[in-house]
Amino acid sequence: MEGMNIPAVSVNDLPDDAVILDVREQDEWDAGHAPGAVHIPLAELPSRLDELPETDEATLAVVCRGGGRSSRAVAWLSQQGFDVANLDGGMKAWQGAGKQLVAESGAATVK
Repeated sequence: MEGMNIPAVSVNDLPDDAVILDVREQDEWDAGHAPGAVHIPLAELPSRLDELPETDEATLAVVCRGGGRSSRAVAWLSQQGFDVANLDGGMKAWQGAGKQLVAESGAATVK
């Protein structure tokens, strides 16, 4: 993957209700996620491609906590022919920009 250019999108370029793909683990998802996110952990992605969300925008943003796992997901999905981009800074940037978080338990945070 060295030298591969990973398409990226800034948190400020996404609407608050953007459909994004969250590839974090279940406990991270449960702690807090974007309201319009679809959760498919990175390890499960190859077997769950049929669950990828349709977006109104052409490009699907992919997110993890800080950007590492989502960049791997974007690289792989791009090779499969999907129009995807890594959310720069991950969910930490989403939270830092004051975007809404929802959680299963009530108080949402980025874990």
